[in-house]
Amino acid sequence: MTQQSPPPFTPPPLTRLAHRDGLRRINVIQGETRVSQDKDVVLTTVLGSCISACLYDPIAGIGGLNHFLLAEPGVAETDPKSMQRYGVYAMEVLINAMMALGAQRHSLKARLFGGAMMRDGFRDIGSANAQFARRFLADERIALVGEDVGGVSARRVEFRPALGLARCRHVTDTALPPPPRAARPAPPPPPAATGDVEFF
Repeated sequence: MTQQSPPPFTPPPLTRLAHRDGLRRINVIQGETRVSQDKDVVLTTVLGSCISACLYDPIAGIGGLNHFLLAEPGVAETDPKSMQRYGVYAMEVLINAMMALGAQRHSLKARLFGGAMMRDGFRDIGSANAQFARRFLADERIALVGEDVGGVSARRVEFRPALGLARCRHVTDTALPPPPRAARPAPPPPPAATGDVEFF
């Protein structure tokens, strides 16, 4: 199978939310990659079976985060717009975007998050994603300095790319229990019998 090169990195417009702490949080959704060298930026994402790689160059003070759904596309997958949802492309896009800002490939450090098994009875996509990400980093000689992958819970990740600081919190199921069933009203009593006709 001949792999296509990843499409050029074109970041979507940044949505920045200022918080009381003065940091700007940028949410990274599935299929996106973000890089920054701003010390007040926090990249955030929520993961289930998806993986996010947080890469950081400690010398240049540049970092980035991606969020991919599956490791590699199928043989018939040719739509360039959907390629960033695959790890094989998302990882290259992240590395290339960081290098465009001045990061050096040999200085990169990585942390991996996600890869949970979210549904029983289905193929363990999360585990396959984590294995792919580890293998990719090893092949590219990028040091894996930390990971929080696997398990059965979703994760919320916050990454300060210019500082290389990451925080991961496990998200538990917070769905409310179904409301109690209302008791059925008692049926009205049958009408009283009058004459020869009886009502039920």
